[in-house]
Amino acid sequence: MHFHLVKNATLLYNTLNSTIKSTFMNIITANDLKLRGVSLLQKALQDEKEIGISVRGHAQFIVIKKAHYDYLRECEILAALAETQDDLINGRFVTESVEAHIKRIKT
Repeated sequence: MHFHLVKNATLLYNTLNSTIKSTFMNIITANDLKLRGVSLLQKALQDEKEIGISVRGHAQFIVIKKAHYDYLRECEILAALAETQDDLINGRFVTESVEAHIKRIKT
């Protein structure tokens, strides 16, 4: 049984590692960005949703188009709203006075 779990964990790790590595469709070096500026980003983002910027050989930053950023923020807000609605439906909330709330969060 233990070998089976280790084998599955290795397979999962290899699959995730491969997926993560292929996520960066395009990598730009910080030096290229310094030399060519925003025009390099504009060209790179024509066909990709995100661009990695490497510093000393390691991806340090991700650049995305503003429209994609707005979409991701909207997804975060909708996820938070769904979580809040689920909390309300399932009674995971507290009704209390301001004083009781302050006392509860300080303890």
